[in-house]
Amino acid sequence: MHKFSKIIEWGYLAVGIVFLVEIFTNWNTDRQKAIVSILMSALAFFMFIFKRRFRQNRTEK
Repeated sequence: MHKFSKIIEWGYLAVGIVFLVEIFTNWNTDRQKAIVSILMSALAFFMFIFKRRFRQNRTEK
């Protein structure tokens, strides 16, 4: 289960990077879609940090 948690954690980071690329490609053509991508990217990075800290706190106990 520990290894699966690490995979999910890095998956959130990968999704965040994909949304960052989408922000840069859509900024001049579709500003509203780029803003939604900013929000989704921020959420993915937050989930990466949250999952990492939660997993590390569980392994310390």
